[in-house]
Amino acid sequence: MYEHDSDTASLAESYTELSEILMPDDTNNMGRALGGSILHWMDICAAIAARRFARRQVVTAAMDHVDFKNAIDLGDVVVVTGYVFETGDASMDVKVEVRSERPEQGEYEQTATSFFTMVAVDDHGDPTAVPDLACETEMEQALHEAALERREKRRAALVA
Repeated sequence: MYEHDSDTASLAESYTELSEILMPDDTNNMGRALGGSILHWMDICAAIAARRFARRQVVTAAMDHVDFKNAIDLGDVVVVTGYVFETGDASMDVKVEVRSERPEQGEYEQTATSFFTMVAVDDHGDPTAVPDLACETEMEQALHEAALERREKRRAALVA
């Protein structure tokens, strides 16, 4: 799919988008999304993005605070997107966003954002090296910088 050397991977290689229709099994008694279902989809999206980037299995190490800003109603389309925006030796930071859509009305709302830390693991489950992040286009660089800035603002707000 992508041409690259084994020492780097691009932000675009990690980009992942999942879509679901919110069905009754994932709603509460008010016909709105269960927070646990949304968190589950966010974790899966982060894992796929990190796995694509690292080209190996990954595990979830941490997830930042999540605010559910808008309700997602039964029948809405739930879209979860994620991408790797920073790396460590064996870890990857993944920005994950959720929005709801009502295609018939042409409406969508941002509903949640979080930052996940994923760790690449070898065949024995031990942490292993990940490629360096390459932001090859202006758009990738802008996404990288925006994610870093937003994460720092969120962390600062939690300390204040």
